[in-house]
Amino acid sequence: MNLRLVGPTPLPPTVRDALARPMLNHRGPEFAAMQTRIVNSLQHYFQTAHDILLFTCSGTGGLEAALVNLLSPGDAVVAVSIGVFGDRFADIAEAFGAQTHRLRFPWGSAADPDALRAKLAEIKNARAVLITHNETSTATTNPLQELARVAHENSDALLLVDAISSMGAIHLPVDEWGVDVAVTGSQKVWMIPPGLAMVSVSPRAWDAYAHARMPRYYWDFKKMRDAIAKGQTSFTPGVNLYFALDAALDLMNAEGFENIRARHARLAQHTRDGAQTRGFELFADPQFASNTVTALRVPPGVNGKKWRQVLNQTFDTVIAGGQKELTDKIVRIGHLGWVNEAELDACLDAMTAALPYAQAN
Repeated sequence: MNLRLVGPTPLPPTVRDALARPMLNHRGPEFAAMQTRIVNSLQHYFQTAHDILLFTCSGTGGLEAALVNLLSPGDAVVAVSIGVFGDRFADIAEAFGAQTHRLRFPWGSAADPDALRAKLAEIKNARAVLITHNETSTATTNPLQELARVAHENSDALLLVDAISSMGAIHLPVDEWGVDVAVTGSQKVWMIPPGLAMVSVSPRAWDAYAHARMPRYYWDFKKMRDAIAKGQTSFTPGVNLYFALDAALDLMNAEGFENIRARHARLAQHTRDGAQTRGFELFADPQFASNTVTALRVPPGVNGKKWRQVLNQTFDTVIAGGQKELTDKIVRIGHLGWVNEAELDACLDAMTAALPYAQAN
């Protein structure tokens, strides 16, 4: 199976082997040593000297954790959205009672820093700015460095970043850019199954935590920080996912961070070039095209759903469709984690071969 989703991504053999390891005591010294290795490595990839917390949940759980630990009901937040997952971040804030001011941009484009500056001038009491770094629903990467600079120069707002599909593959120096919380998910660049969210927390975020009044229990940052300091977790962890992450980080450390980022940039360009050579049209603004996923417009006269079904059933290839207003208008090819050029070429060739069987009725 050529699995070319944006997540879950394929698992390297050593990761699959790690998942089959016998269980151990998650309150014992072996787990504590493993967790220390994992946290130290994650600090390197987040480019932070501060706390890394791990929660057994999806990336969305990590986003909820960021909000409920740092905000109080009624707090004003500016939610920057360029797609489905930017909207989701805003929806979570709204569900917990934040006054959510949405700053939306056309899908396929990136956020405009000048528009954020204007929004912050309008919402003078913004407690947080929410930004999705890499919007997988449109295959677009936001100019986070510029957006972060605007947020810090024009407000005292906390900067909360959804880095679920970018961390580890796209440059995001958390401390340098002043990101207060960054969230990533295990099934993306990290090459392991879904089920772990990894969260960085800045000193400024801890100051906010002391005053935040949104309800929290499982997501409590302090409970998890205190538990990690003792070599444990605040609640029962997905132990086999820790085994897998430990093995995946060994692979990443051997490759080297700069090489990983360069490889993802190379694979992204290879995919975009290969798609255009075969006659497909890119969806995202090329200036902001993602290095972890590429979106292509469904060709005229083709049924997008049927196209993906034929790919799956006849060509043993799985790609993602569009979401919400982009349903059956685009398809998306993931090129993150454990993937190479040959697999991407095979995917594009299969997509071409499947076209005659996917004509719209």
